[in-house]
Amino acid sequence: MTNSSTMPEFSPAFTWGVATSAYQIEGAAATDGRGPSIWDTFTHTPGTIIDGSTGDVACDHYHRYAEDVGIIAGLGLKAYRFSVSWSRVQPLGYGDWNEKGFEFYSRLLDKLEERGIAAHLTLYHWDLPQGLQDLGGWLNRDTCVRFAEYAAEIARRFGHRLASIATHNEPWCTANLGYGNAQFAPGVADTALSIQVSHHLLLSHGLALQAMRAINCPAKLGIVLNQWPAMPATDSAADIAQAEWEYARSVQWFMDPIFKGSYPQKALDRMDMSKFHVHAEDMDNIRQPLDFLGVNYYFRAFVSTDNPPKQPEGKLGFSDMGWEVYPSGMTDLLLKLRAEYPTLPPIYITENGMAVADKLEDGKVHDEQRIKYLQLHFQAMHDAIAAGVDVQAYFYWSLLDNFEWNSGYAKRFGLVYLDYATQQRTLKDSAYWYRDFVRAQLQEQLVQTPAAA
Repeated sequence: MTNSSTMPEFSPAFTWGVATSAYQIEGAAATDGRGPSIWDTFTHTPGTIIDGSTGDVACDHYHRYAEDVGIIAGLGLKAYRFSVSWSRVQPLGYGDWNEKGFEFYSRLLDKLEERGIAAHLTLYHWDLPQGLQDLGGWLNRDTCVRFAEYAAEIARRFGHRLASIATHNEPWCTANLGYGNAQFAPGVADTALSIQVSHHLLLSHGLALQAMRAINCPAKLGIVLNQWPAMPATDSAADIAQAEWEYARSVQWFMDPIFKGSYPQKALDRMDMSKFHVHAEDMDNIRQPLDFLGVNYYFRAFVSTDNPPKQPEGKLGFSDMGWEVYPSGMTDLLLKLRAEYPTLPPIYITENGMAVADKLEDGKVHDEQRIKYLQLHFQAMHDAIAAGVDVQAYFYWSLLDNFEWNSGYAKRFGLVYLDYATQQRTLKDSAYWYRDFVRAQLQEQLVQTPAAA
């Protein structure tokens, strides 16, 4: 096993954790009053999921949450990022609340509190209640209002028990994969509509922040964005221009409204705005102060205008998703964000991880590739911190192998191997490495800061 002692040292205040999301792990799809979400509908539509599976059972976390919290505690981690299934607590996305749904999350919080694990909650990880989709989903401005009401109710009930609340996880994916190319629920392929959806997601974020602050929610409030540096394949003018546009349409498209109150002109100039409608007050509603910015980093965008496009060399390899391993891109991205947005709040790396074709052999999973990935990205994160970026937390994606959206159960990101037939959980070598790394960090801090006599 790789030696964690060779790794850089982080601040004693730095937070180490793991992340999951509701539809990917909970299962219990129709238990205790939960209503269907767009992902229930999507996965039960033939041809949408590569292996034909659904999230009906997933990791059965709804019934096994205590075991899973025990695993987190056993790894020595003090933070857990998870999402709420909106349709579990409000089956239609409007109207009556479902108390049994709230009771589940209260029990989960009880277990986290017992083990001294801080709870970081995400309100929306792609699973819109089907009841709202039937009324137009994210194309309907009224969904933004419903989302703010949902946010306020979660904050009212649980805000005092949470370290942070993120409004959305990766709205880029909701818009572009859900509405742009139909890879994700609800399965719409219309790029013009995807642009309007992205605006409504941002608007709902701003309205939700205002609603939660109106009731004096004590948790830190923010949003989680998937981001990447866009790098031209060559130094040709065409590749450079295309890379700039890629960065504008992906990263700046969400960051500029939040931090500057406007959309990037470079993106507007080349996007289909035929179905794009913004009300006069929208940008003021979106531009709300953040207590933190969640950044999900997996890869860089390698941009080529050749036909067929040039592919990255991949000197450090590729994940089982086909994503290039490019840790220095994390440093590049974080430095670029700090330079572009002077009011940037503290950053949490809310997702970072690697899918590997893991095999369980003699009760063990030897995933050296994932350990190397962690080492490289921890160093890249440390480099950004050393250069002045205020990164305060890291959450590995994911705690468990789980339902990986349109890939079904074919891809494994987890620190914990899941036998989906038996629900048996087995810690991989990477889980033990992460545990030992965090433990070494704490021991180093104790050496440097001895207890007072």
